[in-house]
Amino acid sequence: MTTSTIAPTGSTLAAAAADLAERSGEWLPRVRLSPEGRWYERLHRDGDREIWLISWLPGQSTGLHDHGGSRGAFAVALGALEEADLSAVRTVTAGGTRAFGADYVHEVRNVSSAPAVSVHVYSPPLAFMNRYDLVDGRPVRRITEEAGQW
Repeated sequence: MTTSTIAPTGSTLAAAAADLAERSGEWLPRVRLSPEGRWYERLHRDGDREIWLISWLPGQSTGLHDHGGSRGAFAVALGALEEADLSAVRTVTAGGTRAFGADYVHEVRNVSSAPAVSVHVYSPPLAFMNRYDLVDGRPVRRITEEAGQW
């Protein structure tokens, strides 16, 4: 991957996530399933973007969070995930993608009875993430995690 001087759009990030999700030979041997929590590994990072591989057992969730000002997208490679923002809940199945802007707050979770694997692309690379609680239907920031804490 090369560094670009033009910031990637949501559709560009979603296309990159979908492309890698389809190439399971590049990531399948790296997948780990952990009952302790979601397993994740950074696959790529440059000045423009970073790519993460995440595996999910049934019941595992990100909790409500943002991406610290980074735009992003994810593609479900195997299984299905549920994504909820402050206004809607969507099921994303294998081959499906979701893109989001820099101010997006959401939660992703595996509500199915089978494991799932997803590919996530962020631009610029994640520097921090805010985690939220819902209070009276509104997100209230409870903690900021710096890169390196996850």
